[in-house]
Amino acid sequence: LTVSAQGLGCMSMTDFAYGPADADEATATLHRALDLGVTFIDTADIYGLTENERLVGRALAGRRDEVVLATKFANRVGAAGAYVDGSPEWCREACDASLERLGVDHIDLYYLHRPDTNVPIEESVGAMKELMDAGKIRHIGLSEASAATIRRAAAVAPITALQSEWSLFTRG
Repeated sequence: LTVSAQGLGCMSMTDFAYGPADADEATATLHRALDLGVTFIDTADIYGLTENERLVGRALAGRRDEVVLATKFANRVGAAGAYVDGSPEWCREACDASLERLGVDHIDLYYLHRPDTNVPIEESVGAMKELMDAGKIRHIGLSEASAATIRRAAAVAPITALQSEWSLFTRG
């Protein structure tokens, strides 16, 4: 999976970890990034408690083919607080919800936001592979995973490593 040398992480574009956000300014930032050649846009279902994906989807409407769109799942918030859910059932449900919020027919890179210590990585990645086989996602990614976890996951399905266009050139 090849992307621009610089990508755009969208976490702070909706109210979340860094305080209030301005949707118009966020949309303008996304459009400017695309105009400047940024091709990697990264969000997650937890950012803005799902609102971030909606904002990114609206901003990318009509420009979907210009980007490698990434989103993540597994971090959830319930009555008892935040928790990680890497279950196959949640993977499938979360993906369908992300597709709808983003307004797209596929996600280019679907990450497990962090491994769930209660679910074997093979089960989480197995569900992601089913989504890939169904055409809902194009590539599988893992975030915050150890090398050993990545090796176990890679035995189930190919795990994507991003390659910047700049890394294709050698210096000499």
